[in-house]
Amino acid sequence: MITVSLPDGSERELPAGSTALDLAASIGSGLKKAAVAATVNGIDTDLTTEVADGDVVAIITNNTDEGRHVLRHSTAHVLAQAVTLLYPGAKFSIGPAIENGFYYDFDLPDDQTFTEEDLGTIEKKMKEIVKANQPFTRSEHSMAEAKELFADQPYKVEIIERVESAGADDLDAGEVSGDVISAYRNTDEFVDMCVGPHVPSTGKLPWFKLQKVAGAHWRGNESGKMLQRLYGTAWESKQALADHLHQLEEAAKRDHRKLANELDLLSFPQELGGGLAVWHPKGAIIRKLMEDYSRLRHETGGYEFVYTPHLANGKLFETSGHLQWYADGMYPPMEMDNGTYYMKPMNCPMHCLIFKGRQRSYRELPLRLFELGNVYRYERAGTLHGLLRIRGFTQDDSHIYCTKEQLADEIASLLDFVLSVLRAFGFEDFTFNLSTKDPEKYVGSDEIWEEATAALKSAIESHGLEYQVKEGDAAFYGPKIDIDVRDAIGRSWQLSTIQADFQLPERFELEYVGADNERHRPIMLHRALFGSIERFFGVLIEHYAGAFPTWLSPLQVRVLPVAEAHEEHVEKVVGELQGAGVRVDWVKADVGLGKRIRTAKMEKLPYVLVVGDDDVAANTVGVNLRHDMVEEGQDDVERDVPLATFIERFRAEVDNAATAALNA
Repeated sequence: MITVSLPDGSERELPAGSTALDLAASIGSGLKKAAVAATVNGIDTDLTTEVADGDVVAIITNNTDEGRHVLRHSTAHVLAQAVTLLYPGAKFSIGPAIENGFYYDFDLPDDQTFTEEDLGTIEKKMKEIVKANQPFTRSEHSMAEAKELFADQPYKVEIIERVESAGADDLDAGEVSGDVISAYRNTDEFVDMCVGPHVPSTGKLPWFKLQKVAGAHWRGNESGKMLQRLYGTAWESKQALADHLHQLEEAAKRDHRKLANELDLLSFPQELGGGLAVWHPKGAIIRKLMEDYSRLRHETGGYEFVYTPHLANGKLFETSGHLQWYADGMYPPMEMDNGTYYMKPMNCPMHCLIFKGRQRSYRELPLRLFELGNVYRYERAGTLHGLLRIRGFTQDDSHIYCTKEQLADEIASLLDFVLSVLRAFGFEDFTFNLSTKDPEKYVGSDEIWEEATAALKSAIESHGLEYQVKEGDAAFYGPKIDIDVRDAIGRSWQLSTIQADFQLPERFELEYVGADNERHRPIMLHRALFGSIERFFGVLIEHYAGAFPTWLSPLQVRVLPVAEAHEEHVEKVVGELQGAGVRVDWVKADVGLGKRIRTAKMEKLPYVLVVGDDDVAANTVGVNLRHDMVEEGQDDVERDVPLATFIERFRAEVDNAATAALNA
């Protein structure tokens, strides 16, 4: 008998020669059914792996992130197997698991191409492979053996040769580790190169869906061969798959690019070039409201406003390190008569110049600088995605310069500030990630890193917030807190960041005179609330599906006369509403009332007021509410409402929202 330890510290006795799957079965039939892989002494492995006396073993189940990764990567293998069966001579390259799914890249013979119609045929073949319950069998090979094994798959051979010549793991492919090449075979007809682990057999993979066809350059090199990429998703149950597909349907309805066009908020004219937007009047109203709110919060929060130019001499970015570390993300230089200039990718170097503009005293610290600063970053065309991945954007950028003693209080204050702003815009579900020092890549003393990390950790814990630690994931210049929000349909968006920086104060030789009359180096905190105006607005559109709360809606009220005879009175109603600060318009009675109401609802207006004969006589309105504003048991139409009463209720709603936003 052997004894193995479980994650909870308990021990279990098993017969010698038992596998990880045997361990799962000994614990319970439910665990055996849900098991897809195991971790033995910290290393992920197949369930068929034998465990030894003294091993520490954890079973990976299909309803965890790790388990879904195994499911998805295993399903990618089944996809490659199906394609090679349906398209004899097809060459396959890499097929990793990705967030919520997987993909595989193929090179088809005779210039064949996949179409959307082919997905159903490929799915059918995959289901046959799943039904056959073919076992995943692992084998290990030397480099020479592996090249012979994959002699008819040139992309696999190239991966092996790159690893062989470099003497390192091929991390991009995720298929090779060390000097040994591992492979997984389903049947004699299909073998794929992979580190693993994989599920025990294809029968574990019934819940998947192929989604789309796309192009992809081999190894992401734009000069490389264009391959065909098939995307899919895989889940642990029929319900989980159905829930995900439903979420995708909802996401498609909420796509901010689609809604921005339909609601006339903004556009991306081809004449401007990729990744650049123009804001239409309605979108600009919302942007102004966002910016006004941000300015007010910073003005009352102890920040000082600054402005910096859109470009700078290249020497500035040499000092900051951007030309060393971020040149690929910057626009090309402009040669001028007095030097080389770049569009700025970040505001922080210029804020450092403001700090350095004169001698600073400890009495001035913390110094909090704020700017709605435009920055420009070159994103590759294939990565652009509406407002969410854009080349020109505006950051609500703050940099706080403080002493070591002030660091903990400043971080705690920043966390309060960030959460209150996110709540003001309707977000309540947050995820917090703390990124810590990479022991191989960092600047500054270990003492400062420990203090900064402890301050970030203390701020999160003092707020009673749960968080995940991402070991070694910090940038080289300091630890950070990333704050993700969950939207109305459960998607997570990374928006706000609080980051400590020891590098820029050092590179710019920033100093302040302390109480001891000695010169000291400040600590710099980077902080973005929205992240960028553009990205935050894109997330807002999708969160609300374009149906913004009344205070944020570009047009809050539309007034509709029932007939032409009521138009003169409607103009008076509109005047009263405008005088009360309502963003309002009206539409002539040149088409039927029902059609005009439907149009207003399609524009997602919070209120539609209807004026007929009785309303003219009594100075009342019929109030039509947007569907999401109707409370349970309430009618969506209210008739004979005195105009003064509506204005009073409207102002109370908007004023209460403003007060709540400021006190969130």
